[in-house]
Amino acid sequence: SPVSTAITCFTRGLDLRKETEDVLCPANCPLWQFYVFGDGVYASLSSVCGAAIHRGVITNAGGAVKVQTLPGQENYPAVNANGIQSQMLARWASSFTVTRSKDIALEAVGRSISTARPSTGKRPKKTLEKKSGNKDCKADIAFLIDGSYNIGQRRFNLQKNFVGKVAVMLGIGTEGPHVGVVQASEHPKIEFYLKNFTAAKDVLFAIKELGFRGGNSNTGKALKYTAQKFFSFENGARKGIPKIIVVFIDGWPSDDIEEAGIVAREFGVNVFIVSVAKPTTEELGMVQDIAFVDKAVCRNNGFFSYQMPTWFGTTKYVKPLAQKLCSHEQMLCSKTCYNSVNIAFLIDGSSSVGDSNFRLMLEFISNVAKAFEISDIGSKIATVQFTYDQRTEFGFTDYITKEKVLSAIQNIRYMSGGTATGDAISFTTRNVFGPMKDGPNKNFLIVLTDGQSYDDVRGPAAAAQKAGITVFSVGVAWAPVDDLKDMASEPRESHTFFTREFTGLEQMVPDVIRGICRDFLDSKQ
Repeated sequence: SPVSTAITCFTRGLDLRKETEDVLCPANCPLWQFYVFGDGVYASLSSVCGAAIHRGVITNAGGAVKVQTLPGQENYPAVNANGIQSQMLARWASSFTVTRSKDIALEAVGRSISTARPSTGKRPKKTLEKKSGNKDCKADIAFLIDGSYNIGQRRFNLQKNFVGKVAVMLGIGTEGPHVGVVQASEHPKIEFYLKNFTAAKDVLFAIKELGFRGGNSNTGKALKYTAQKFFSFENGARKGIPKIIVVFIDGWPSDDIEEAGIVAREFGVNVFIVSVAKPTTEELGMVQDIAFVDKAVCRNNGFFSYQMPTWFGTTKYVKPLAQKLCSHEQMLCSKTCYNSVNIAFLIDGSSSVGDSNFRLMLEFISNVAKAFEISDIGSKIATVQFTYDQRTEFGFTDYITKEKVLSAIQNIRYMSGGTATGDAISFTTRNVFGPMKDGPNKNFLIVLTDGQSYDDVRGPAAAAQKAGITVFSVGVAWAPVDDLKDMASEPRESHTFFTREFTGLEQMVPDVIRGICRDFLDSKQ
C-alpha cells in the first residue's frame, strides 16, 4: 500500500516535491484561512488540504489524498464548494489535481512537510542565563512582512533572511529590543509575539520556520490589525518603551493604507515603511495611491521610510535600518494624547450645586480621566475644588495609577459656599501646574462651574494660557456663556461646553476627550 506523508493545513501544491504524492491532511483546518485557486485543476499556489475539501475528496475531519502535479494553465475559475470559496487566478506556472488515496500506511510524521508556523515542538530550549541584550536600544518591534503572491516564495525567503539579519543586529535581549512577526496576506496572521522569544537565536529559528501564505497583499488591513492587537501588555508590550511597526512592501499595497496609518498614530505606534522594488512607470496605473508611503509612516520627514531596489544583496541595508530603529528620541509617534498630558479639573463646590449634582460632576471627571494612560511616566490628573476658597483635592504626583486616581475622585467631599472662579484659576496655575512647568507633558485645565463668578475670570484665564495651559470651560445651569467663553482657549467655540442639566454632562465626555487629543496633535505639528 502507498506510504503517505503528513502535511499541515497550509502546505501548498508547490511545496510538494514529487509528481505524484500521497499525503495525509490533518483534521479541523480553519476553512476561512484556506487559499484555493481554481476548481478540479488547482493552481499550485493553493493549499492541498483546502483543494481536497473543496473537491469533496475529504471532509474537514482530514484524511488521505493523492496529489498529481500538472503543467500550469490560464483562467483558474472561482467556485464555491463544500464551504470553501476558491478564487480566480489569471495564470500560474504549475497546477495539481486531488483524488482519494487508497489504503494508507503513514510515513513517519516526524519528517512531515512543515511549511508553516514555528511549531512549538521544535523550539529550541531556552538557556537559563538569559542575555540582557542591547540596553541602549529600547524598542518593541513588530516586523510586518509581505506574504502575498506579489512577492512569491523565493523573494519571501530572501525577505526572511533580511529580517533575521536586522533582528540580530538590533541586539535582542531581556533588557534590549523585543521583536515579533506578523505576516500580511489576505488575512493578517501574528506569527509570534514580543513575549515569545528574548534571545536572538530563538527569534532567528522562528523566522526561518515561517511559511509563505499567499493571497493579496492587504497591507492596510494588516497594519491596522497589528496596531490594534499586537502591542497589548499580555502579549509582551512594555510600559514606556517605543512601539514600532516595520512594514515591508514588495511593489505596492493592494488596499488603502492611509486609514491604517492614522490608526497606528492614534495608538502611539511608530510606522516605518521599507519598500522594495517600487512600481515602475508602467505599473503606476495599478497603484491605488502613489503617495502610499507618505500616508502610512509616523511622520513624513524622510526618517521613517526606507528604500531597497531589490531583495538581492541587501546586507548593506541591515545596519542603517537597525540604527534607525534604535534612535528612540526620533520616535515621534510614541507620545499620544492618552499618555502625554496633565489634566487638572477645577470643580465648583458652591452652594447652588447641591450634593447630588456634585456627585454627577465627579462622575463626569472620572469618565474623562478613565480615557487616559495614567502612570509615573504617562498622563497625570489633579483636582481642585473651589468656593470663595480653594482646596487641592490631589496634585499631579499624588496618585500614579488609574485605579488610585478614580478612587480619590470618588472620595472628594462637597464644600458648599460662594463662587470665586478667577481666584481658583490663579491658585491652580500657581500651585498645581507650577511644579510641572518644565515637564514633558502638555497641560490642560478643565473648569466646571454652574454659575456666575463673583470675581474677574478673564485675567486669570489669560495668565493660565500664557503659562502654556489649554483651558476648556464646562458650564451647567446658570453659568453665563460669556464667562465660559472668556475663560476658554482659542478657538473659543471648540473649548466651551454648556448643558442646562447636570445629567447632560455625561454626553459631553467624548467631546472633551476628543478636544484634548485634537489640541495635543495640533501642538505637535
